Amino acid sequence: MPFILIIMLLSLCSGYAQAKDSFRKAQIAEPYIELHTGPGRGYPVFHVIDRGEWIEIHKRKTDWFKVVASDGTTGWTHQAQLELTLNPEGNQTRFEQISQDQFSQRKAEVGVLGGDMDGAQTMTLYGAYRFTQNLSSELSFMQAVGNYSNNLITNFNLLNQPFPNWRISPYFALGMGNIKTTPRATLVQAKDRSDLLAHVGLGGYGYISSRFALRAEYNRYVVFSSDDDNEDIKEWKVGLVTFF
Repeated sequence: MPFILIIMLLSLCSGYAQAKDSFRKAQIAEPYIELHTGPGRGYPVFHVIDRGEWIEIHKRKTDWFKVVASDGTTGWTHQAQLELTLNPEGNQTRFEQISQDQFSQRKAEVGVLGGDMDGAQTMTLYGAYRFTQNLSSELSFMQAVGNYSNNLITNFNLLNQPFPNWRISPYFALGMGNIKTTPRATLVQAKDRSDLLAHVGLGGYGYISSRFALRAEYNRYVVFSSDDDNEDIKEWKVGLVTFF
């Protein structure tokens, strides 16, 4: 899967998670709010919405919200201005603050990691579900591209995170899966191979901000080869995680 497509998937997942924080409608209670052309103070103000008008909140990017005015004008405004509006019940609009505590209490996550497996470049896409703050399971798909063969690895992992409330939080991993090897050599009639594998790993999360965290991991694999010549493989990878 192309790297750009994976990044788009992470953005969509993060956007879906943040959409739950939004109110569908809000009424302007201050004299006005300003609309920017994009989600940031560097984008120019091009429109103002006056007191008493209603807006619809469509999307969130960190502390910026995409809103639509009653006349159809669409723009971006900061959370600080939206918190001066009223929700349909007449109460002050409030938004959930995304923080490290929410990362520690997350129920699910998806991520993409790149790295190296004994000289082969790797790209991993995974999804995980947490049973408790300390224990989670995940399913991952990894593509490894080497000089002589390509490998597609499907893995099921269990992770133990002993200190989930730390900003930089280590974890231990244990898993099993399948590796499909496709030789790239054209001088010999090599056959594709499919074998079982198991691994142990050590890694860590580093919370960044909003709904994103860094993840780094080191694994030792044992490939149970069909010709009884088991292989020992080392891998490291690092990447980006979004949670909800």
